[in-house]
Order: sequence, then C-alpha cells, then structure tokens
Amino acid sequence: MTVPTGRRERKKAATRQNIADTALRLFLERGYDAVGIREVAAEADVAVTTLFSHFASKEALMFEQDTNFEHRLTQAVTGRAPHEPLIPALHHEMRDMVRHCAADSAAPIWRMIDDSPDLREYEELMKLRHAGSLAAAIAADLGLSQTTTACRAIARFVVDAHSLARVAADPDAAVDEIFRMIDAAWEVSVAGP
Repeated sequence: MTVPTGRRERKKAATRQNIADTALRLFLERGYDAVGIREVAAEADVAVTTLFSHFASKEALMFEQDTNFEHRLTQAVTGRAPHEPLIPALHHEMRDMVRHCAADSAAPIWRMIDDSPDLREYEELMKLRHAGSLAAAIAADLGLSQTTTACRAIARFVVDAHSLARVAADPDAAVDEIFRMIDAAWEVSVAGP
C-alpha cells in the first residue's frame, strides 16, 4: 500500500492503526466475544462514529490488513515484469503472505479467528471478494473484456492457498505443492481443449 503523504492522510492512517491495534490487544486479552465496539472506541480514545468511519464492523477490526492483502494479490498480477509469467508471480507473493501469517506471533490471532463463527464467516466473504478482484486483474492482464471461468477458478485456488498453507506443518512446502497444481491447471486452461 502507498504511504499517506499529506498531514490529514497521515493522521487518518494513524487513527485507523491505533483503533486496529487497540482492538487486537483487547481481543487477545479478553477474547473477541467479550469486547464490544464501545470499549474499543473508548480505549482507543475515539468516538464510536470515528471507529465506524474506519471499520465497517467489529469483524473488520480483526482483518485490518484486508485491503493490503487484496492489493498485494492484484499487484502481483499488474505489477510484475513484462515477461514474468503470471503463476510464478502469484506463487512468490503468496509464499511471502503465508510466511507472515504462519509466524508463531500470528498463532493467537488465527486461533481466535478459527474459534469464532462470525470471524470465519467474515473471512469467507472477504476471500470471495479477494478472488473476484484477482480474477478481474487476471482477465485484464490477458486483455479479456470480462472474467472467464478459468480466471475465476484460478483466482479462487490462489486465495484458498493462503488458508490451506498457513495451517500446514510446513507452510512453504504446502504453498509450493498447491502452486504446482495451480500452474498445471493454468497451463491446461491457457492451452485450451
């Protein structure tokens, strides 16, 4: 993501980060279900309306990096070198993303998400949105006027790779294994019948 350059943008970004950090700290200390929005706002020293101007819901507080995740996936497609193949670019980006989320420091956060039906549901909806954005980026990269079934399927596989690999005993090996399958599927879909 780009770093905000203007004073107002920097202040908004700092407020957003403060709210997210405060919410995460409270959720980890007391449990997601035990903490209310008003408590997060009070602890972050912002009005509830300010909190909602930065986050649409309580669940969104747990996925503060949501837009960054989506941006990184689409940027792996649109920002790669002119002759760099698509799937290896996505593979590299996903490996970095999984390494971050599979770190020991992230385990309590993922445990909280996995234990909460509301957070799991929110994550699934978020993944659908990410896959839609990625499919659109892939279609645009191929010069297509609309996304095809192949673009949507590959995008879903890529997004799902994150969830599968982050819980694997060896996340790097899992990403590599998943992307061998994605690469094979992509080759078949690009080659056609």
